[in-house]
Amino acid sequence: MKPFILLSSLIYSYSIAALADSELQSIPMQIENNHNFYVTSTIEGAGFTSLLVDTGSGYSTITESTLRELQKSGNATYLRKLKGVMADGSVRKVSIYRISAINIGERCQIRDIEVAVFPTGTRQILGLNTLRKVAPFTFSINPPSLTLNNCNQV
Repeated sequence: MKPFILLSSLIYSYSIAALADSELQSIPMQIENNHNFYVTSTIEGAGFTSLLVDTGSGYSTITESTLRELQKSGNATYLRKLKGVMADGSVRKVSIYRISAINIGERCQIRDIEVAVFPTGTRQILGLNTLRKVAPFTFSINPPSLTLNNCNQV
């Protein structure tokens, strides 16, 4: 066997073993309007919510009303302002906060998350910056589920 093939086989075997040991969590998603996928979640300090799973969004988002709840409970810290490009192409300055934790589907806790704050009435989003913390992740359409890695058990 050539050294390259042997090395590739060892790396592949190690990767599979590492994934098996890391306790993958499969979180069911709900479908709305035949094209939007949501996960049930609890934002520590603000309570139950449904998050739109959006792999096109660089940041997770919360609403101003959720931020007020988080501030009352001491679970949000202001970080900075950021210029963001919205889905419609417009540019908006948004506030970025660090929140304590999001529990996704009662099985996966993700801590110390940066979120952008949008006006109340908009959707709260589970974006890539949060999903990177539980990578590698898998988004499955049939059945609708989100498989996450490296979760802290709740």
